[in-house]
Amino acid sequence: MNATVDRLRAEGESLDALVAALEPGDWARPTPAAGWSIAHQVGHLQWTDEVALLAVRDPTAFVEVLAGAAGRPSIVDDEAAARAGQPPAALLSRWRSGRELLATALATATEQVPWFGPPMSPRSMTTARIMETWAHGQDVADALGVPRDLSDRLHDVAHLGVRTRDFSFRINHVAPPAEDFRVELSAADGEVWAWGPADAAQRVTGPAEDFCLLVTQRRERGQLALVATGADADQWLGIAQAFAGPPKSVVRGARATAEGLQE
Repeated sequence: MNATVDRLRAEGESLDALVAALEPGDWARPTPAAGWSIAHQVGHLQWTDEVALLAVRDPTAFVEVLAGAAGRPSIVDDEAAARAGQPPAALLSRWRSGRELLATALATATEQVPWFGPPMSPRSMTTARIMETWAHGQDVADALGVPRDLSDRLHDVAHLGVRTRDFSFRINHVAPPAEDFRVELSAADGEVWAWGPADAAQRVTGPAEDFCLLVTQRRERGQLALVATGADADQWLGIAQAFAGPPKSVVRGARATAEGLQE
């Protein structure tokens, strides 16, 4: 668990390094998410870190937030916009302090954590926060036109993408396949990360970064070097989604908020 929390901290620091030296005007740069600037992306992370901390510390109070969110379809946009309106220095400071408070709380948490998707173990919540930070960090990197740090933290994102296979089918009103898939992904250092039986008929292979971009819906499948073997695996790559929310057929593109699901 401590190692997972350390990776969460490192993912936050990686994005922090992209925005820390920005001029105030640069925070208004548009990102691939329509209507969202860099400030919106960081503001969204600030908000979700805050509500995740509430969920860890006071689950009852979080349930009240959840109930209020049910009547606010625009809550994600609204909260991002509200925080994007802060001076950049204040936004950055609040995001830094909030993400550290969350990491510290997760490191010692022992109870299930309620969330916008299914309740999660503290470790699953930590993995989900890594995934969301990475996904919104990708939006920022795209806005700035800079490459990403391809660290082994991608394994956390990929793992969540694999574990949410059945969810991806269900939200698209398709029964999940009964058999396990084999997923083999090539990391930046040449290591192969693998899930599922080695002899599975349904398979997905390709670069780990590409798979992570797909399951967080930061790139379209046609832009990625992923190969599916088998009809079910091929269908999955068209609907894969590692976060809670409407399916890709309803909400497309980078603003699909990565509210992480249970591992």
